[in-house]
Amino acid sequence: MRTVKATAAAVTAVIGAGAAAVAAGRLASDAALKAPPGRPLPTEPRLTVHGTAGGQVSLTRDLAALRPGRYGLSGNGSHAVVGPVLTGATHPADTVVRRLESITHGTLKSGDKVWLTPNVYVGNPGAALGLEHADVDVPGELGSLPAWFVPGSRDTWVIAVHGLGATRELAMNIMPFLHRSHFPVLALAYRGDLGAPRPSDGLNHLGETEWRDLDAAIRYAVRYGARQVVLHGWSTGATMALRAAARSGLRDRVSGIVLDSPVLSWETTLRALASARRTPAALLPLAVRAAQGRTGLTADRLAGTAPSDGPRVPTLVFHGPDDAVAPWQLSRRLADARPDMVALRTVVNAPHGAMWNADPKAYEEALRRFLTPLM
Repeated sequence: MRTVKATAAAVTAVIGAGAAAVAAGRLASDAALKAPPGRPLPTEPRLTVHGTAGGQVSLTRDLAALRPGRYGLSGNGSHAVVGPVLTGATHPADTVVRRLESITHGTLKSGDKVWLTPNVYVGNPGAALGLEHADVDVPGELGSLPAWFVPGSRDTWVIAVHGLGATRELAMNIMPFLHRSHFPVLALAYRGDLGAPRPSDGLNHLGETEWRDLDAAIRYAVRYGARQVVLHGWSTGATMALRAAARSGLRDRVSGIVLDSPVLSWETTLRALASARRTPAALLPLAVRAAQGRTGLTADRLAGTAPSDGPRVPTLVFHGPDDAVAPWQLSRRLADARPDMVALRTVVNAPHGAMWNADPKAYEEALRRFLTPLM
């Protein structure tokens, strides 16, 4: 009897430990599957404001605070725009001083917790940029998808789609350039975004189902006069662009693709986000399996392993080795596999989804050179 009881207790302990591990894996997978739009990814450190004065803001000294370029600076209830590090400014050794271009809303005061974001602009294209635009509804698989349409004289449209941790406001970074180049722009909110339909499981599928909303945007553009479209996607929005270009019934209308920080391996990205939330390494395989079970995602075939895996239209990739969410090496592999079709522009010192922010002029010049033959 004692042996039976001991065996039962051991089995119960094993089952309990197994159930706990499964639950932990499920919780770890939330880092990617429930990443809220417009909130920082777990890879993005929180910084403390130490003071503002005379067009300057002093922040906690951190590698993130030292990034070159132009960023949004967000907090709870505040947003500002910061420029480059001011190397000549006097400051304590544990702080960094950046140019403070503007405070969009809220206030910045000492002690506030903030984070850098690629979203330089907030609001809408009219309020933030002074651009004429229309709020439109794109008929999607799950319901109406809100989008901004900025008109232009060309019959090639640029359809812009954000990724993890961002909103359609991210597209406003490149709207002034595209507007000067006379491209109509459609900036899409898709399933799970504010104002868009919620997926039935409430989860982000990392582009593997969301691409159908981009397909709906292509159909909308063609219906309203687009002869061709260029798909510009960031992060999992880049995944959506690749899937739509390969699977859409109107893929013949896609003349080019721009990928910024593309997620080419959802498993790698999920592991990275879960690790950033201090998930033990032993639980990362459980997080991947939990994501598969919750979403139906299939095991990765890493992009770029063969020419047949790559895009079939001209593709420009912006990516860099400092991306802690989506490995730059996979973008390099993709470009190496299809040198006839894929051009990689490597951007250093830029986090995930922020290749424009690191050097807007260089980004826009590369974009101009890419888009010119597609006009």
